[in-house]
Amino acid sequence: MDHVEENPMAVKPKRKIDYWLVGILVLAAFLYAWNIWEAGNANDFYTAAITSMTQNFKNFWYASFDPAGFITVDKPPVALWFMAISAKIFGVHGWSVVLPSILFGIGSVYLLYKMVTPKFGPWAGRLAALAMTVTPIVVADSRTNNMDATLVFFLILAVYILQKATSKTKPWLVMVSFGLIGVAFNIKMLQAFMILPAMYLYYWIATKFNWKKKILHLFLATVSLAVFTLIWPLSVDLTNANSRPYEGGSETNSALELAFSYNGAQRLLGQTTGTGGTFPGMGTKSNETGATPPTGGTDGTNSSNGTNGSNNSNGNAGAGKGTTPPSGTKGGTTWWPRRNASVRNWRRSRNHTSKWHD
Repeated sequence: MDHVEENPMAVKPKRKIDYWLVGILVLAAFLYAWNIWEAGNANDFYTAAITSMTQNFKNFWYASFDPAGFITVDKPPVALWFMAISAKIFGVHGWSVVLPSILFGIGSVYLLYKMVTPKFGPWAGRLAALAMTVTPIVVADSRTNNMDATLVFFLILAVYILQKATSKTKPWLVMVSFGLIGVAFNIKMLQAFMILPAMYLYYWIATKFNWKKKILHLFLATVSLAVFTLIWPLSVDLTNANSRPYEGGSETNSALELAFSYNGAQRLLGQTTGTGGTFPGMGTKSNETGATPPTGGTDGTNSSNGTNGSNNSNGNAGAGKGTTPPSGTKGGTTWWPRRNASVRNWRRSRNHTSKWHD
């Protein structure tokens, strides 16, 4: 039998466009972006931080809540980085700070389709993508500047790359996959780790390597996870406290303590509400019921209502509706021991109008 050589110049067949998928993505774009120009200030707590982050790199890196770089928001900065970049390009508007969430929401729908289709066929992929597109909480999160849409995208991307690592037997992709979980940690901290047990188990079962190589691959993946998890928190904690903003939400001015306490054990045990700021909208341009974010200052005064940073009857500064947390000092007395409580109480004062949770 004659040997037939393959022609390396042969033209590969073009991939067909899945018009059903295109329609689903258009639907996702419509649901996530419709009327977004009426978003007002979106989540005003994070919009205030995004405004500060566009002003200089220090505020950008630490996710400073105020322009003076005094205190940060109570989350790591990765999701806010995307929003700040969008705001820097288009200006600070409700729609510009929400735009990254819209794009990440659409991207998540597409990735889910790409994950399901190779194993279960195109109709299974389409139905999975459609189900995600119209899930109410997905629609809601993709219309805010909270971190959830960004977090979900990076988690799905990590799982998608892990799937590729097993199907193509490329161990280096496992390191990329787990590294993305580390990036996701710096979006919303320990919530990103919830899928790790399933990822370890999946790789152990799905790969055809012997057990020694599996252990080696997962060990290297864990190293990658640790590096990308710790790179930002350690950069904060190893920086002199006088050279950076206070880590909002923490009790010890530590990003790691914030991750494992306020955003970790306290949320798991229900010791904190985790309630975000007011999101006025999708139908009103004004933030009539929301509180005013801090506007800075050096004498502890509130530039919006003229009150100073003194304590109220409950011993907490700036906890009333429409007030701001103290932003400085007055008469040589600082509010440092109470500043976390002040910001938290300022946020809690808006809970009766808040519809979105961070």
